Amino acid sequence: MSHANTSGSVSLLGEPWGDTSRRGRPYAKDPSVIRFGNRYLMYFSLPSSDDAVVEGWSVGVAESSDLVSWRTVAVLPSFGDYDASGAAAPGAVVIDGRVHVFFQTYGGGAADALCHAVSDDGVTFVPHPENPVFAPTGAWTCGRAIDADVVVAGDHLLLAWVTRDPTMTIQLLGTARARLDSDFGRGAWEQLSVDGPALAPELPWEEQCIEAPALRFDGTTFTMFYAGAYNNRPQQIGWATSTDGATWTRGSSAPLIPAGAAGTWNSSESGHPGYMRDADGAEYLFFQGNPDDGQTWLIAATRLRFDGATPSVQFD
Repeated sequence: MSHANTSGSVSLLGEPWGDTSRRGRPYAKDPSVIRFGNRYLMYFSLPSSDDAVVEGWSVGVAESSDLVSWRTVAVLPSFGDYDASGAAAPGAVVIDGRVHVFFQTYGGGAADALCHAVSDDGVTFVPHPENPVFAPTGAWTCGRAIDADVVVAGDHLLLAWVTRDPTMTIQLLGTARARLDSDFGRGAWEQLSVDGPALAPELPWEEQCIEAPALRFDGTTFTMFYAGAYNNRPQQIGWATSTDGATWTRGSSAPLIPAGAAGTWNSSESGHPGYMRDADGAEYLFFQGNPDDGQTWLIAATRLRFDGATPSVQFD
């Protein structure tokens, strides 16, 4: 296995950004970014307006013309009883000129599951009539599904998701797939992680948690970025590869993007990655961080480079 270069801070596109509308201080998590028409759209998690209220999370939509300056332009509404307590951790993809967003219900514990909505403009969404559309089965999982991400691979859409073991202690990662010509409803998904997780925490820095998958497919090989360890432990970003979307191999024994040094914007963590390939072929990894054990949350981006399916980032 290769090892990450941790000699400095990862080079960023611009200043980290956070929405201030809910809590009066920067607070945005779980980025998923797409190019849609002549603008970039970021789907992200917005907290409740009250620090003491656990429920009430929403999916926000921010736009940018340059991947550096962002402004929130919409908040997805509650679509039904299933997400009335909250929604979060979106994963977005463009298919045939329409934006598909997969998101999790929030506040249901082991009952949380993945939902789907589609949009012609990237801002106003129509929910799937069968929501929630996916939750895993098997003796190794509690049945929960959160942290969706998706990527088009041939005639299928690969879905990566996160669950926990039956004791609700260990955070685990799995995959499923559906045909692109399906409706992505409950009957469309083939669970690939049948007898166990695609990734489980094994390395010391991953502690008890693998979560927040971010998928890339180059036509032959999948690269998945993931977050190891629970929030602010610190959470840090690793990566793995697969040729079939089911069996994954870690690429490094050390984080690709570690938490920052004391006094930096991400000293408490570098977490929850989101991958984006631009129209010109440039590739980026968005991720969240904070310097204050989660009193604020900021989102930043760094440029990715690849040697085959192997990613690298630049450090200052």
